[in-house]
Amino acid sequence: MRGSSDGVLAVGTVLVSRVNTGEMEEGDMDHIAADVQQAQKCTLVCESSQGTPNDKDNSPLTGAVFKNPVCKVYKFQTVDSKWMLVREQMEECTLSFSIPRQLLHLYIQEDMRRIQELRDLGELSPHWDNLRKEVIGRYGQVIAAYQETLAELNKITGPSFKPSCSKAQRYLEFIPINLHTQRMRVTCPRQTDAFYDVITVGAPAAHFQGFKGGGLQRLLSRHEAEKKSFSTAYQCIYYSPEHTAKAQEVLHSVGHLQPLISGLADQLLQAAQQHSMAGLREALKTLAGKTEQFVHALKDELVKSALLALHAAQPGYVTKNQNQTLPGHQGHSHQDHQSPSQRGQQGQSPPQNPGHSPGQPSATDNPVVVCNNVDGGSQTAPIREDGQAPLKRQDSIPCHKEYDEEEWDRVWADVAKSLNCVIAMVDKLQEQEPINNNQEQPIPKQVLADVITSHNPEGDWREQLCPLVVRLKECVAEVVVRARRAMTFVLLQEAACSIPQGLFLKQRRDVVFSQALAALACGFVMRLYAGMEDKGFLRQLHLVGLVAQFESLLSTYSEEIGMLEDMEVGISDLHRVAFKITQAKTDDPCDLQPVVIGRRNHYTVEVPLPRLVFQTLPHEIKEGKALQVYPVLFNVGINEQQTIADRFGDISLQERINQRNFEILDSYYKSLSDKVPSECLPCFQTQTDLKDLLGTLGQNVVTKKRKNVEILWLAGTICRRLNGIRFTSCKSAKDRTSMSVTLEQCALLRDEHQLNKDYFIRALDCMRSRLTQGEVVCQWDSDPEAACSVAENKPASRHFYPIALLLVSSHLLVVWLILSLVFLLAKYQ
Repeated sequence: MRGSSDGVLAVGTVLVSRVNTGEMEEGDMDHIAADVQQAQKCTLVCESSQGTPNDKDNSPLTGAVFKNPVCKVYKFQTVDSKWMLVREQMEECTLSFSIPRQLLHLYIQEDMRRIQELRDLGELSPHWDNLRKEVIGRYGQVIAAYQETLAELNKITGPSFKPSCSKAQRYLEFIPINLHTQRMRVTCPRQTDAFYDVITVGAPAAHFQGFKGGGLQRLLSRHEAEKKSFSTAYQCIYYSPEHTAKAQEVLHSVGHLQPLISGLADQLLQAAQQHSMAGLREALKTLAGKTEQFVHALKDELVKSALLALHAAQPGYVTKNQNQTLPGHQGHSHQDHQSPSQRGQQGQSPPQNPGHSPGQPSATDNPVVVCNNVDGGSQTAPIREDGQAPLKRQDSIPCHKEYDEEEWDRVWADVAKSLNCVIAMVDKLQEQEPINNNQEQPIPKQVLADVITSHNPEGDWREQLCPLVVRLKECVAEVVVRARRAMTFVLLQEAACSIPQGLFLKQRRDVVFSQALAALACGFVMRLYAGMEDKGFLRQLHLVGLVAQFESLLSTYSEEIGMLEDMEVGISDLHRVAFKITQAKTDDPCDLQPVVIGRRNHYTVEVPLPRLVFQTLPHEIKEGKALQVYPVLFNVGINEQQTIADRFGDISLQERINQRNFEILDSYYKSLSDKVPSECLPCFQTQTDLKDLLGTLGQNVVTKKRKNVEILWLAGTICRRLNGIRFTSCKSAKDRTSMSVTLEQCALLRDEHQLNKDYFIRALDCMRSRLTQGEVVCQWDSDPEAACSVAENKPASRHFYPIALLLVSSHLLVVWLILSLVFLLAKYQ
């Protein structure tokens, strides 16, 4: 570092290289390349591990999320003997670690709230209290494990990605493998620059936990089938996944709407105090809308049946006896699940089946007197002195008609009644208001002052409204308490029936979703940054949303079946993720990092933009409209393991995935066609109609054909035509991924930029070639650990599969060893 006479400090050296992108002679090309032979063979113009700070691909905006660019520039000949310049840039993404860290924090907060909600259930009978303690203990173990993982992740510094050699590390299981962005920018004479993006990532799967029992799809299906038997064993109602999701939705709705209603009620009182009829009407309109939304969220049979179940689980619960029952009946223990009818008792109806679905009560002919034994000590009920039947202890769910359902209906209806009272009072105040907007003659100021003084003393509006508003708040609070306890009890039963497998599957699903969301957020941010000046893209973004196409190259053989099952569930869970664009507090890179908010199954990723950039967005986006993303997954195995699966195995999983996701893609296209004009979509040289491409893809997904890579080609082409986000995955996002990406890039150069057919193979070999020799290789030899890190950063390189690594099957390995031995004997004889 030197100081100059004008006070300017020189901090380094800038090497400027000029490349002619027009017509060039072979001598010019040889002059650009340092090695003539390498230039003629590979046409690699230059290579950099730093990128160029002044180009469009490395702006300050992208620098906040994308780091450590690695760039290569090539020069290829077109069919008309012109020369195109191709720039290939790969970058790491800071979201590889920041998104999983935020998710872990949200997981911990949500589970801690669940524990508190379970404790707020109050006193329960011994059976249910023991189950609650067990569930709380399990949640505590999960929280402790997540806190430990989060603490370890916070210690990590260095590269912003997880290399494939670390996929089996426990503390990194939430981090996606080899998440990188790759952009190919093409510059041609007399053509506008074009760029093509793809995100490469290892398959979102629980690699650390392994795949001996299969992946999430198989494990969840098996667990759901077993839950019904567990519900009988634990004396619980069986709740389907839809009922559980509904309970979580109700909990979220009441927790979200109650503070909104309370705040709007305060705004109403403030407007009344200011004697602002316009403000009063506006606040009332919003308050009425949110209150109706609140009431509608609770208008569900699940809430009613859950309140019944909770009532029956409380200690000292007694149902009223409608008919005389057999005297001297022995009570049953908590471990005895047989109904009285199964014991051969006559004249007594069985209790409701503990394994029935909610909302389906059993018929009872002669109800019995039932109570929950608070201390749980005696197993024999004493004979009452009045000669009536003994109290029978029961923890299963009694008949609905023995519970006063009208109590919940009254509480629920009180909210609507209180709101109507508030509306009526505002109407009354408006009638008393002397100002008539339709009145032709204005009221003199002195007369108006006298009217206000006599009829509307200061604070009179507020005093009249305040008791009604307070009553509305109290009714809402009472409903929230009841609904929250009821829905928490539903989740308690679901968790009790799921111990311990259910919480294990939840952890596995959290891991897979974390990896998938990190990749999706990376792709969304990259696509958003690239389309900030594209009005058609922004219109499509807020009207319909974006499609995110995941291209998977996993085989349907061995452990990769489990990876594909994990990936299927993880990609499917992304359908419940939304994005929002916000204005950043400052232009500091820390304030430009995306933020995740929400809860399981309902996450929102907020993407902050600098103020000047944010102001250029459409009004709908600036108002905070939720932006939807439609993930689709297409899988075609291409390696030697898929050959075995095609001939001897089962590929139904792959076929089902492709058919189901084609339906999603086709539905998205229909919605896009209805809402967005075709002018908003990008233009390509190939003029094949999108509808025809979808039709061809639909035919291919139902065609029985081995290694039908046409599915991937068509899905990728459709995704680019739809302004979508492209992902390519295999087990570790290395060999198969690199081959797919480089082949797609060369095909784009051929189809869209008229790459000379003689240069196609040369371009493919150049993009897949290993790193150039020289100083970098010397650094690798001196520092093997750094070599691993640099190698993971580099663009797709050519990998040659060793035979011993390819033949992973034990049978094939034996065959290979025998053939190798025969070959060696023949060679040396």
